[in-house]
Amino acid sequence: MRGFFLLIVLSTLFIGGCFPILQKAETMPNAEESVEQIRAKAEQGDAAAQFNLGVIYYMGRGVQQDYSQAFSWYRKAAEQGHAMAQTNIGAMYENGQGVLQSYSQAVDWYSKAAKQGSTNAQFNLGVMYDEGRGVQQDYKQAAAWYRKAAEQGDAAAQFNLGVMYYEGRSVQQDYNQAAAWYRKAAEQGHAKAQFNLAMMYDEGQGVQQDYNQAAAWYRKAAEQGHAKAQFNLGVMYKKGQGVPQDYAQAYMWVNLAAAKGLENAVKTRDNLVKKLTPSQIEEGQKLAREWIAMHTKAQTTQ
Repeated sequence: MRGFFLLIVLSTLFIGGCFPILQKAETMPNAEESVEQIRAKAEQGDAAAQFNLGVIYYMGRGVQQDYSQAFSWYRKAAEQGHAMAQTNIGAMYENGQGVLQSYSQAVDWYSKAAKQGSTNAQFNLGVMYDEGRGVQQDYKQAAAWYRKAAEQGDAAAQFNLGVMYYEGRSVQQDYNQAAAWYRKAAEQGHAKAQFNLAMMYDEGQGVQQDYNQAAAWYRKAAEQGHAKAQFNLGVMYKKGQGVPQDYAQAYMWVNLAAAKGLENAVKTRDNLVKKLTPSQIEEGQKLAREWIAMHTKAQTTQ
């Protein structure tokens, strides 16, 4: 897929501008257990109850949302070695929620939980090493912690490890490994991994070139609203690569990407319009409206 309809390049690490992951309650309170019953257990030193009470205050479920109280209860559980609480303490230090922001403290708490096998903590610690926040930047450490989380099935870590193999950052560049890790994340629904795996099928990097597979993975990411995947899928419909040639579908997907402000998509859509019949444009616009309506409805019912 060369020439005028240029492919959008591979996505980068899933870290920029991301909030650290907080873990949910270990056993969320049910109708038979009130907040006060959980509080009573927490005050008696029950680490799981302390953690859950922290979640209740953090989320504002049945109480006034209070990050300071959430932090306090998480801390009590964390000091007893509760890994999920340690992860959340780290996240609150990283975000400055309920406590003064401190990246070094975040790293300390993530480390405690990561060593206990918490995948969220391992991923977050990998990000801290990757970005050099609270620690000296160290790509080898980042890759090591991503790998620990990835091997436990964490999709974001699998994606980031795939990127590191693709770029050859702290590991030997290996497109086969990159594709393998992208696939693991993609199969869990990770849109950026789906897009990157599609790109590798499109270009024949780390896998045998296969336009059918490329189109299939672009579609999965595109259906999640990934603008670059929408654009590339539109290009494939325009060229008839991996899918039957369909100008209305091409216009639909390119138009959806253009609506998100993707510059290549805007230019391509404007050029595509010059080559389509009014009925093809009308059909493409109709398909785009239907797609938006369907996905808007799905979001409101979640």
